[in-house]
Amino acid sequence: MPLSSVAMASPRNHPAYTGRFAPSPTGPLHFGSLVTALASYLDAKAQGGTWLVRMEDIDPPRQLPGAEDTILRQLEAHSLLWDGQPLYQSQRSEAYVAALEELSHSGLAYPCHCSRQVLQDTGGLHQRSCVPGDLEQPHALRLSVPNNCFIAFTDLFQGRQQQWVKQTAGDFVLLRKDGLFAYQLAVVIDDAYQGISHIIRGSDLLDSTARQVCLQQLLTLPTPVYGHLPIAVNEQGHKLSKQNLAPPVDNRQPGANLLAAMHWLGMQPPADLPATSPEALLEWGVRNWQRTQLPQLIQIPAPAL
Repeated sequence: MPLSSVAMASPRNHPAYTGRFAPSPTGPLHFGSLVTALASYLDAKAQGGTWLVRMEDIDPPRQLPGAEDTILRQLEAHSLLWDGQPLYQSQRSEAYVAALEELSHSGLAYPCHCSRQVLQDTGGLHQRSCVPGDLEQPHALRLSVPNNCFIAFTDLFQGRQQQWVKQTAGDFVLLRKDGLFAYQLAVVIDDAYQGISHIIRGSDLLDSTARQVCLQQLLTLPTPVYGHLPIAVNEQGHKLSKQNLAPPVDNRQPGANLLAAMHWLGMQPPADLPATSPEALLEWGVRNWQRTQLPQLIQIPAPAL
């Protein structure tokens, strides 16, 4: 049965605009992830669209127990209420397996036993030059990227982007050697499944987009509109993350957090807008959201909250 009718079939009709916020539950939301959630929410609601939440929980070694619920409670505290039920990638294995089988049968996925040292010796690129190994031993599955896979698109915030995927990224991993599904595969399958039309996310993922579009084309899936926000960085210029001890957003001050995130996004809510009302702030934000207000930057320092 064709992949499009099995792994991609969605249980509902999709509206014209469907956006999403897709955090990895490696810890609670910090200021940078709140900015992404807010921007994706405002962009969706300003277009009269649907805003979904997806938990990208396919990397258990990096996940923090209970982080999924913590993130959902943080969103609720800030009145960033999602449509429908959250989707959990950990429950989507059947769809990922179907996609891998389709790609393998089409000769577009192949087993790889190469070590990190081998890839370091080739500059990190893999272009199907490895020697086949024992398939009984742990191995990855890689996408055989066509030589002519040239991807060009106009990002909503970062402008014109283009990449020869084979020469720049090489044959990328679809299934990791430890048996876990790779991000590039899961995100493409689930964006299609959920009917995602617009993706607003951080510029740290901008380089991944060409790989995802290439995979979408090979699977004959639609390509969403992409917008990559600058990432919020600390005083040292490092992306806010759990690894560099970025503090979680405080649920006790949702209005102040939303105000700070709006200012960071170049928005100027009026002074008489009650900061104690997240709902009022979001209502104003939806009415006044403009994509052009954001500069074409890759990173912006985060404020001190």
